[in-house]
Amino acid sequence: MLAGAYTALVTPFADGEVDYARLAANIERQVAGGIDGVVPVGTTGESPTLSHDEHRAVIERTVAAVNRRVQVIAGTGSNSTREALSLTRHAKDAGVDVALMVNPYYNKPSQEGLYRHFMTVADAVELPICLYNIPGRTNVTMSADTVVRLYDHPNIVAIKEATGSLDLASEIASRCDIAVISGDDSLTLPLMSIGGVGVISVLSNLFPERIKALVSAGASGDAARAKQLHLELFSLCKGCLTLATNPVPIKAAMQIAGFDTGEVRLPLTDLDDAGRSQLQTLLAGALPAAV
Repeated sequence: MLAGAYTALVTPFADGEVDYARLAANIERQVAGGIDGVVPVGTTGESPTLSHDEHRAVIERTVAAVNRRVQVIAGTGSNSTREALSLTRHAKDAGVDVALMVNPYYNKPSQEGLYRHFMTVADAVELPICLYNIPGRTNVTMSADTVVRLYDHPNIVAIKEATGSLDLASEIASRCDIAVISGDDSLTLPLMSIGGVGVISVLSNLFPERIKALVSAGASGDAARAKQLHLELFSLCKGCLTLATNPVPIKAAMQIAGFDTGEVRLPLTDLDDAGRSQLQTLLAGALPAAV
């Protein structure tokens, strides 16, 4: 049930507040661009800086704007199991299709702690769950053994792999049938080559049509077209994750391309002049008409 190109939505801000009109406008662009689904309040959505009320409101507004035209995968993870449970229950009541649950961060649980955390939510809420393995943000990596154990639960259906390790993704894919979806734009095609089913993309905020085309080419076996798109977008994909902390570069890129989503929220700060200049060069190389 989870396959294709999904956009990890930025959260637009204006004067320090969530700009729901710009959020809806970006969702319309994604749907028009053929994207398979949208992902509010994830890493790209600056979820750590949103209040609980804002978090819930962004999910509700996203569900309303989508109006069942595409899937909604809502971020509901937390380093508190009780909070993750509360957020996932709300997401189900709001009408989302899948909950995206990141590994608990900062408190560095053991593999058994990870297992119990996700099982607690999966047992309590009748909603499909996509695990989210991103050690660069959480300082803990979910092992293949733990993923295999969790996949025994019928509500745990997918994993967003953002470890940067094709070996780990390959081990997971070789040991169970969980849907593996890329969490890094630059690794979408490599992951699809070992059985991945798509991407939750940062770059599709800017280029939904091209990310959809890449995933479609990979899924249909059009290796030449998939490789062409992968290589065309590769430098920009890397830049959006290395020039500054995500989502600083993608928000700057959207401003440059005429799709302004406002500032980032502290403690993140806007891209500096040097980074912006590099980003303009990368944008020109990927799609000259966007600059």
